[in-house]
Amino acid sequence: MNDLLKDSFVIPRGGDTELEPAIPLCSGELCLEGFFLKVREIDAEYEKLQKLLKQLQDAHEESKAVTKAEVMKGIKQRMEKAVDEVRKTGLVMKAKIEAIDKDNLCDKRKAGRGEGTAIYRTRAATTLALKKKFKEKMSEFQAVRLNIHQEYREVVERRIFTVTGTRADEETIDNLIETGDSEHIFQKAIQEQGRGQILDTLAEIQERRDTVRDVEKKILELNQIYVDLAVLVEAQGDMLDNIESQVSKAVDHVQTGTTVLQKAKQRQRNSRKWMCIAVFILLVLIITVLASVLKPWTSSGGA
Repeated sequence: MNDLLKDSFVIPRGGDTELEPAIPLCSGELCLEGFFLKVREIDAEYEKLQKLLKQLQDAHEESKAVTKAEVMKGIKQRMEKAVDEVRKTGLVMKAKIEAIDKDNLCDKRKAGRGEGTAIYRTRAATTLALKKKFKEKMSEFQAVRLNIHQEYREVVERRIFTVTGTRADEETIDNLIETGDSEHIFQKAIQEQGRGQILDTLAEIQERRDTVRDVEKKILELNQIYVDLAVLVEAQGDMLDNIESQVSKAVDHVQTGTTVLQKAKQRQRNSRKWMCIAVFILLVLIITVLASVLKPWTSSGGA
């Protein structure tokens, strides 16, 4: 499982297990246990999205080889169901992420948890990672939509060639995709082969068109969730970058201050050293002068 927490934190299950890195879930007022429980809930929803994306991709791959309208209809129902579940799951995830945002805002107002603190940066960075991962998954669904549309066009082009023996121009294909009116394109083939023999192809093309149209519409509805998350990710990413920048500057200032203090301390030590030397020299000079003036050795000789 692609666990959101795997690369950043290890949630203890009991005993003496420690977090990596060493930021405690609960240490006095700095309690993150509830926060990471909510993160795990969002991670579980993300796994649902991953499975739904796989279902949608598999159904699309299966549809490429389908030539019967009834089979195509069954695939259409599966794809629509998967996209409906994606929308529900996406809305749940969005709501839970927004709830975490509100919790982070409230937590930031508490003493010792403001911007720049380790606890705030942990919460903000983890929340931003959730948003980015969700945004990336939403973009994958949009990529599937574009892929379905492009390959539908290729399938239609192959069907026309198979039935008529000629390749349709771009305008003809665009018109069929837009209107769904395929009968006039196969008019000559119907006259030559009979309507019954081509009826299955016409029905399959129509069913495929309905599938593409409905699935595209449903996936496009996910776009609003994608846009909302993109705005949140950009805004919070800039904010977090700014916080990290301020923290980095603060660290630099502290390091610079420490260096200056160390140099000042060294200079102070050097000053004391030279002062001691100066005092010693002065004492030597005083003793020398006194000795030369008093001449104690002369008095001793006269006695």
